[in-house]
Amino acid sequence: MEKMDYKKEFKALYNPQTVPSAIDVPEMKFIQVDGRGDPNEEGGQYQLALELLYAIAYTIKMSPKSGSSPKDYFEYVVPPLEGLWWVEDNSEPDLQDKRKYCWTSMIRQPEFVTDEVFEYAVEAVATKKGLDTSKARLVTLTEGLCVQCMHIGAFDDEPETFSKMKEFMAQNDMVYEPSQIGRHHEIYLSDPRKIEPSKRKTILRYPVKRT
Repeated sequence: MEKMDYKKEFKALYNPQTVPSAIDVPEMKFIQVDGRGDPNEEGGQYQLALELLYAIAYTIKMSPKSGSSPKDYFEYVVPPLEGLWWVEDNSEPDLQDKRKYCWTSMIRQPEFVTDEVFEYAVEAVATKKGLDTSKARLVTLTEGLCVQCMHIGAFDDEPETFSKMKEFMAQNDMVYEPSQIGRHHEIYLSDPRKIEPSKRKTILRYPVKRT
């Protein structure tokens, strides 16, 4: 049986064009970890959050091999890392000083992941890997109407793509709607350790409403 690959199964969500478009994002489950500070800081909160997220995600994925197969389990590819980003005072992010960044890092989870499955994984990670799992949580998120666009290039060049998205919003009678998730959303399709900055693929999203 072929593994479920969410990127291939839901192409509208994970393979947008390099021009902005509107999409209605459905309800999904995520493991999330909150933090703040420069994501590039060695040993900083962001890197620790990613270590925790992947440890829990892969513990769930590999749970059948440990004799703890969840009900309705199916084989799947772990979905890509995602992030919600903002600045505490809601000002425009300063690319030269990322210490003020606030973020929620997250990884989508299959439908069979319940609170019980999550708690099993959290306990296993804390016991076997000795990680502090207190900041991890399982949430259900419905973004609803969004404008999204594929950004190809370095993270610091994202403002160019955001400008195109804002222009699309203005042309289509849409405004930013912070009441939904209150942040801009990024989905990372490239491993920055392996892909040079000019070729990285990142999906950018804004929650919006029609005026």
